[in-house]
Amino acid sequence: MTDLAMRVAPARSEMLRRAAPALLGYVAVRALGLLALTLWSAARGKDAYTLLTARWDALWYTRVAELGYGYEVRLPNGDVHSNLAFFPLLPWLERLVAEVSPLSYADGGFAVSLLASLAAAWGIFAVADHVYGRRVGVCAVVLWAVLPVGIVQSMAYSESLFTALAAWSLYALLTGRWLTAGTLALLAGLTRPVGLAVVAAVWAAGVAALVRDRGAGRSPDADAPARAPGTPVRLVLGMLLAPLGAAGYVLWVGHRTGKGPLGYLDVQAGWRNGFDGGYAFARFVAEKFTSFPSALAGVGLLVGVGLVIRLYVVCVRQRQPLPLLVYAGVVTALALCASSYFGSKPRLLLPAFPLLLPLAQPLARLRTRGAALLVGAVAVGSAVYGAFWLNGSGPP
Repeated sequence: MTDLAMRVAPARSEMLRRAAPALLGYVAVRALGLLALTLWSAARGKDAYTLLTARWDALWYTRVAELGYGYEVRLPNGDVHSNLAFFPLLPWLERLVAEVSPLSYADGGFAVSLLASLAAAWGIFAVADHVYGRRVGVCAVVLWAVLPVGIVQSMAYSESLFTALAAWSLYALLTGRWLTAGTLALLAGLTRPVGLAVVAAVWAAGVAALVRDRGAGRSPDADAPARAPGTPVRLVLGMLLAPLGAAGYVLWVGHRTGKGPLGYLDVQAGWRNGFDGGYAFARFVAEKFTSFPSALAGVGLLVGVGLVIRLYVVCVRQRQPLPLLVYAGVVTALALCASSYFGSKPRLLLPAFPLLLPLAQPLARLRTRGAALLVGAVAVGSAVYGAFWLNGSGPP
């Protein structure tokens, strides 16, 4: 064993020990959510495992894993739903699990999601702990776990996998590991279209570091990550690696469809997905106010959007590190300003965990007993809502 390996192993062990309370809290919340889903589904004569692994997007991912790309559904209104809309990393992992174990593709998706959700929780803790300290890190993880749509973290969807890659890429940026950050950004870009947010964070941090170094030699900023010999080369390589995943898949889809570099946009248009600056979403909300019962839903939507925007403003005022601000800003903008299915917007915001840090800080200042009671009550509400949601309209 080399000296380097001997130095790295204890560091990782210490990181895991430090994160243990956060991970235990996360597992407890998610177990409660799965228990509530199991009981609710059984009462309604449904199978909870099927809801988690074999409905909505989970079916599309398993089809890609089993049959590859090329499957599409043509709807009576002329829309074409192609599986090219789904990025390949999760199906690749599902196929890998199925090939090396007796698990099915759907089982593989569930296993990957469970492991990735733990990795995501650990990554969120690492970022929050690095910026604000251990107690805030624990609170940030449990807040992410108790989100109303937190049940998605346990589904055979790509949100958990993407959040894990994004969180650890951001942590690598905060600690000056440029090649690691770029590699994880590449993988995030192979997971979801919002991988662009991770790429933007890598580029923003890289450009800022290069400008800072050029203007002042070595930055005196105490918050800047430590620099090692050869850092500029690794920094540039990390920046070059970051967009290769998303760009590579988008260009491949364009070649596959014969429609050039913008072919992926045509695939998304077949799903009625696009970026219109929020016009379609604003019109959707406005239509809720045409009658009294739906007006209450309209008010709820406005309150929810206002809260998200307010949290981002607080993040800016608290001067979160640039990579976190860029990442959270891009994720939020893509979620709120896309013309996709509006019921999916809370799920699309799930990876924007830096928005939770302004809430985690006051929670961390509470006494342990008070914080545990508050989080426990919210966790019960989240578990019940998740069970109700998946047995009803669900994600997709």
